[in-house]
Amino acid sequence: MSINDIIGDGSAFFADQRKRLESCGIDITGYPLSHLAYRTETHTEYLEMRDKIERFCTANVENVWNGRPISKMLLKEPLDLGNGFSVPLIELLPPPHRAQYKMGLEHTGVVIGDEIDSFANRHRDKFAGQQHQNEFCEPWFVSFDDHTNVKFYRYSLGDVVIMQGMPFDGFHHVDEAMQES
Repeated sequence: MSINDIIGDGSAFFADQRKRLESCGIDITGYPLSHLAYRTETHTEYLEMRDKIERFCTANVENVWNGRPISKMLLKEPLDLGNGFSVPLIELLPPPHRAQYKMGLEHTGVVIGDEIDSFANRHRDKFAGQQHQNEFCEPWFVSFDDHTNVKFYRYSLGDVVIMQGMPFDGFHHVDEAMQES
């Protein structure tokens, strides 16, 4: 069994997202990937997927966001997505709290780094918006008709977790009582 047997074909998902970006004039060649995000339909599915994906990880930092758990799972080996791209982290997301999202592989995170402001200015007309999650994490994003997204970050999600004081030093789950059922 491989990680792709659990989350689906990450390479095909990423290739499709990259092709869509290129068709709207956004080239991500040379930029590292932050993560792939996988969204579950139910809280029970979230817990089952968390257990399955953790078998391929060295650490998981889970926290609560909008009353729901979210896992940032550091893979033992980066997932090769082809064409020189790989991803070190899977973000496991619970059912959405309001907006419409695709279940399963839902978004790709791309690290733009300190060029994020000029990158955002260059591509502003293609972006659906910007999220303001915390002082370290304010990604711009492109949304597609199938409710998938590509998000563009200053820092990788893994770096954001560490900057928030949550090191990848094992498997940390939130208390079930804090989670929305």
